[in-house]
Amino acid sequence: MSETRLAHISDIHFGGRADLPQLVALERFLPTLDLDAIIVSGDVSLRARHGELQAAMRYLDGLRQHAPVHLVPGNHDVQWWRSPLGLLGTRVMYGKWRRYFGEDLTPVLELDDVIIAGMLSANGLSWGSLTGNPNDCSVKGDLPASEVARVTRLFAAAPAHKVRVAVLHHNVLPGVVSHRWGLARPRQAQRRLVESGADLVCCGHDHTEGSGQLAGRVVVSTAGTHCIRTRGGRVSAFNLLRITGDRIVVEHQLYDKDRATFRPGDTAAYARTRSAAAQPVR
Repeated sequence: MSETRLAHISDIHFGGRADLPQLVALERFLPTLDLDAIIVSGDVSLRARHGELQAAMRYLDGLRQHAPVHLVPGNHDVQWWRSPLGLLGTRVMYGKWRRYFGEDLTPVLELDDVIIAGMLSANGLSWGSLTGNPNDCSVKGDLPASEVARVTRLFAAAPAHKVRVAVLHHNVLPGVVSHRWGLARPRQAQRRLVESGADLVCCGHDHTEGSGQLAGRVVVSTAGTHCIRTRGGRVSAFNLLRITGDRIVVEHQLYDKDRATFRPGDTAAYARTRSAAAQPVR
């Protein structure tokens, strides 16, 4: 199995927070990495406005000239206020997203040695995202059992040699600065992701880069942000993922504002353990 190289970016936030000089630098830098695909784990807009989504569509179309782009929506991309708690259905929440990025909210991208499956955690203000903290309203994500069951079946049907990658927006590990979880029921979501058969989970939302593992066998890549709102004044970053049959490497690429480019930061290498057969999702 040859090395598969993926760029994992997130939280661009076209609108008032987008860092346009940085996005120009990113567009110039990504083609130098010999990528097999680019993963974008949501929040390409700030308020799901037409102009923001149009700008994101144009930007991502430019990136597609160099590598396939796999994209899922984030909480900022969802017009949850048009159907709080899903009372008016989901079509109105995702209407603008579908207009610019297509009907499929959870796309699947198959490469020679990797299968990438989108998962929808950005469900707006839903019963599964409610917590006791009013500040979490519409911010937290939820990962329903039905969503994980769908991806579990997809991974189970994939060729055995393929590395299974799940992509969702909300961070499944607590932020290294904020210490906040992205999902309303994080332990339940972690267990479900482990049982899904995923080898790697890509997420964003927290605006801070990071990596880690679930249950010692599922690697987590958390991408930073390319907007002006970073945690604690940290430098913006994305993750370069290098995947082979026996290991997954997560290398943080840090924005060098003075040179208008990116430079390698911390790197973590994880042994790839063939996931156990998926268990029933609870």
